[in-house]
Amino acid sequence: MTAAADTARPGPGRPRDPQLDAQVLKATQELLVRDGYQATTIAAVARRAGVVTTSIYRRWPGKRALVEDAVFALDTQNHPARTGDLRADLLAWTRLFLAAAAHPAARSAIPGLLSEYHDDRESYRRLLDGGERPTIQALRELLTDAAESGQAAPDCDVEAIFEFLRGATLMRALTHGTEDADHFSRRIAGALYAVAQTSTSE
Repeated sequence: MTAAADTARPGPGRPRDPQLDAQVLKATQELLVRDGYQATTIAAVARRAGVVTTSIYRRWPGKRALVEDAVFALDTQNHPARTGDLRADLLAWTRLFLAAAAHPAARSAIPGLLSEYHDDRESYRRLLDGGERPTIQALRELLTDAAESGQAAPDCDVEAIFEFLRGATLMRALTHGTEDADHFSRRIAGALYAVAQTSTSE
Protein backbone atom coordinates (compact mmCIF):
# COMPACT_ATOMS: atom_id res chain seq x y z
CA MET A 1 0.00 0.00 0.00
CA THR A 2 1.68 3.16 -1.15
CA ALA A 3 -0.76 5.93 -1.95
CA ALA A 4 -0.05 7.79 1.23
CA ALA A 5 -1.74 11.07 1.94
CA ASP A 6 0.36 13.32 4.14
CA THR A 7 -2.47 15.83 4.34
CA ALA A 8 -6.18 15.56 3.72
CA ARG A 9 -7.59 16.77 0.43
CA PRO A 10 -8.06 20.50 0.04
CA GLY A 11 -11.59 21.80 0.01
CA PRO A 12 -13.38 25.12 -0.25
CA GLY A 13 -14.02 27.39 2.70
CA ARG A 14 -12.03 28.48 5.68
CA PRO A 15 -8.33 27.66 6.23
CA ARG A 16 -7.65 24.06 7.20
CA ASP A 17 -7.22 23.09 10.84
CA PRO A 18 -4.62 20.30 10.97
CA GLN A 19 -5.78 19.28 14.44
CA LEU A 20 -9.36 18.81 13.24
CA ASP A 21 -8.13 16.92 10.18
CA ALA A 22 -6.16 14.54 12.40
CA GLN A 23 -9.14 14.14 14.72
CA VAL A 24 -11.42 13.16 11.83
CA LEU A 25 -8.87 10.78 10.30
CA LYS A 26 -8.32 9.08 13.66
CA ALA A 27 -12.08 8.69 14.15
CA THR A 28 -12.36 7.19 10.68
CA GLN A 29 -9.61 4.68 11.39
CA GLU A 30 -11.24 3.68 14.68
CA LEU A 31 -14.64 3.15 13.05
CA LEU A 32 -13.14 1.11 10.24
CA VAL A 33 -11.59 -1.21 12.80
CA ARG A 34 -14.70 -1.41 14.99
CA ASP A 35 -17.54 -1.39 12.47
CA GLY A 36 -16.08 -2.14 9.04
CA TYR A 37 -16.07 -0.24 5.78
CA GLN A 38 -19.79 -0.27 4.99
CA ALA A 39 -20.82 1.03 8.44
CA THR A 40 -18.21 3.79 8.45
CA THR A 41 -20.34 6.69 7.27
CA ILE A 42 -19.68 10.42 7.27
CA ALA A 43 -22.34 10.87 9.97
CA ALA A 44 -20.77 8.17 12.15
CA VAL A 45 -17.33 9.70 11.75
CA ALA A 46 -18.67 13.15 12.65
CA ARG A 47 -20.25 11.79 15.84
CA ARG A 48 -17.08 9.99 16.90
CA ALA A 49 -14.84 12.95 16.08
CA GLY A 50 -17.20 15.41 17.82
CA VAL A 51 -17.67 17.59 14.75
CA VAL A 52 -20.54 18.41 12.42
CA THR A 53 -20.83 16.69 9.07
CA THR A 54 -20.38 19.96 7.20
CA SER A 55 -16.87 20.25 8.68
CA ILE A 56 -16.02 16.93 7.06
CA TYR A 57 -17.62 17.76 3.72
CA ARG A 58 -15.63 21.01 3.60
CA ARG A 59 -12.50 18.86 3.64
CA TRP A 60 -13.49 15.69 1.78
CA PRO A 61 -16.01 15.29 -1.06
CA GLY A 62 -17.37 12.04 0.34
CA LYS A 63 -16.79 8.83 2.26
CA ARG A 64 -14.41 7.19 -0.17
CA ALA A 65 -12.03 10.17 -0.23
CA LEU A 66 -12.11 10.34 3.56
CA VAL A 67 -11.38 6.63 3.96
CA GLU A 68 -8.58 6.80 1.41
CA ASP A 69 -6.88 9.57 3.36
CA ALA A 70 -7.46 7.83 6.69
CA VAL A 71 -6.01 4.55 5.46
CA PHE A 72 -3.16 5.82 3.33
CA ALA A 73 -2.14 8.36 5.97
CA LEU A 74 -0.95 5.30 7.89
CA ASP A 75 1.97 5.29 5.47
CA THR A 76 3.61 8.63 6.17
CA GLN A 77 5.91 8.50 3.11
CA ASN A 78 8.90 8.36 5.46
CA HIS A 79 10.77 5.90 3.31
CA PRO A 80 13.49 3.88 5.03
CA ALA A 81 16.87 5.56 5.17
CA ARG A 82 19.50 4.04 2.91
CA THR A 83 22.21 2.11 4.75
CA GLY A 84 24.47 1.11 1.86
CA ASP A 85 23.41 -2.53 2.26
CA LEU A 86 20.80 -3.22 -0.43
CA ARG A 87 19.59 -6.47 1.09
CA ALA A 88 18.99 -4.77 4.45
CA ASP A 89 17.35 -1.78 2.77
CA LEU A 90 14.93 -3.97 0.81
CA LEU A 91 14.04 -5.77 4.03
CA ALA A 92 13.23 -2.42 5.65
CA TRP A 93 11.03 -1.48 2.68
CA THR A 94 9.21 -4.81 2.84
CA ARG A 95 8.54 -4.44 6.55
CA LEU A 96 7.24 -0.90 6.03
CA PHE A 97 4.84 -1.91 3.24
CA LEU A 98 3.57 -4.91 5.19
CA ALA A 99 3.03 -2.95 8.39
CA ALA A 100 1.04 -0.24 6.60
CA ALA A 101 -1.14 -2.73 4.70
CA ALA A 102 -1.68 -4.91 7.76
CA HIS A 103 -2.92 -2.09 9.98
CA PRO A 104 -6.44 -3.06 11.12
CA ALA A 105 -8.00 0.03 9.53
CA ALA A 106 -6.33 -0.72 6.20
CA ARG A 107 -7.36 -4.39 6.28
CA SER A 108 -10.93 -3.31 6.91
CA ALA A 109 -11.05 -0.59 4.25
CA ILE A 110 -9.07 -1.94 1.31
CA PRO A 111 -11.53 -4.66 0.19
CA GLY A 112 -14.37 -2.12 0.19
CA LEU A 113 -12.30 0.44 -1.67
CA LEU A 114 -11.20 -2.10 -4.27
CA SER A 115 -14.83 -3.06 -4.83
CA GLU A 116 -15.71 0.57 -5.52
CA TYR A 117 -12.71 1.05 -7.79
CA HIS A 118 -13.94 -1.83 -9.95
CA ASP A 119 -16.42 0.54 -11.58
CA ASP A 120 -14.25 3.65 -11.33
CA ARG A 121 -10.84 2.87 -12.76
CA GLU A 122 -9.94 6.52 -13.29
CA SER A 123 -10.22 7.33 -9.58
CA TYR A 124 -8.12 4.28 -8.75
CA ARG A 125 -5.51 5.34 -11.29
CA ARG A 126 -5.33 8.85 -9.81
CA LEU A 127 -4.96 7.41 -6.35
CA LEU A 128 -2.13 5.10 -7.33
CA ASP A 129 -0.37 7.74 -9.39
CA GLY A 130 -0.38 10.13 -6.44
CA GLY A 131 1.33 7.59 -4.20
CA GLU A 132 3.40 5.67 -6.72
CA ARG A 133 5.47 8.51 -8.09
CA PRO A 134 7.38 9.46 -4.91
CA THR A 135 7.70 5.82 -3.86
CA ILE A 136 9.08 4.60 -7.19
CA GLN A 137 11.44 7.57 -7.28
CA ALA A 138 12.75 6.72 -3.80
CA LEU A 139 13.26 3.11 -4.88
CA ARG A 140 14.98 4.28 -8.05
CA GLU A 141 17.43 6.35 -6.00
CA LEU A 142 18.08 3.40 -3.69
CA LEU A 143 18.78 1.08 -6.62
CA THR A 144 20.91 3.65 -8.43
CA ASP A 145 23.14 3.89 -5.37
CA ALA A 146 23.18 0.10 -5.12
CA ALA A 147 24.22 -0.21 -8.77
CA GLU A 148 27.12 2.15 -8.20
CA SER A 149 28.40 -0.13 -5.44
CA GLY A 150 27.86 -3.27 -7.50
CA GLN A 151 24.88 -4.55 -5.53
CA ALA A 152 22.28 -4.12 -8.30
CA ALA A 153 22.18 -4.22 -12.09
CA PRO A 154 22.40 -0.70 -13.53
CA ASP A 155 19.31 -1.34 -15.65
CA CYS A 156 17.25 -3.39 -13.20
CA ASP A 157 13.49 -2.98 -13.55
CA VAL A 158 12.56 -0.57 -10.75
CA GLU A 159 8.85 -0.57 -11.55
CA ALA A 160 8.72 -4.37 -11.53
CA ILE A 161 10.41 -4.36 -8.12
CA PHE A 162 7.83 -1.86 -6.86
CA GLU A 163 4.91 -3.91 -8.24
CA PHE A 164 6.28 -7.08 -6.67
CA LEU A 165 6.80 -5.34 -3.33
CA ARG A 166 3.36 -3.75 -3.29
CA GLY A 167 1.47 -6.79 -4.52
CA ALA A 168 3.15 -9.32 -2.26
CA THR A 169 2.82 -7.28 0.91
CA LEU A 170 -0.77 -6.22 0.22
CA MET A 171 -1.95 -9.77 -0.42
CA ARG A 172 -0.09 -11.07 2.61
CA ALA A 173 -1.53 -8.33 4.82
CA LEU A 174 -5.10 -9.00 3.72
CA THR A 175 -4.84 -12.76 4.14
CA HIS A 176 -2.47 -13.21 7.09
CA GLY A 177 -1.97 -9.80 8.71
CA THR A 178 1.34 -9.73 10.56
CA GLU A 179 1.45 -13.48 11.21
CA ASP A 180 5.03 -14.73 10.74
CA ALA A 181 5.88 -11.25 9.42
CA ASP A 182 9.64 -11.51 9.90
CA HIS A 183 10.01 -14.75 7.94
CA PHE A 184 7.75 -13.47 5.18
CA SER A 185 9.57 -10.13 4.96
CA ARG A 186 12.96 -11.81 4.71
CA ARG A 187 11.75 -14.11 1.92
CA ILE A 188 10.27 -11.23 -0.08
CA ALA A 189 13.32 -9.03 0.47
CA GLY A 190 15.52 -11.87 -0.77
CA ALA A 191 13.41 -12.21 -3.91
CA LEU A 192 13.52 -8.45 -4.48
CA TYR A 193 17.29 -8.52 -4.11
CA ALA A 194 17.50 -11.19 -6.81
CA VAL A 195 15.32 -9.12 -9.14
CA ALA A 196 17.46 -6.04 -8.47
CA GLN A 197 20.54 -7.95 -9.61
CA THR A 198 18.88 -8.96 -12.87
CA SER A 199 19.54 -6.85 -15.96
CA THR A 200 16.53 -6.10 -18.15
CA SER A 201 18.70 -6.94 -21.18
CA GLU A 202 19.12 -10.55 -20.08
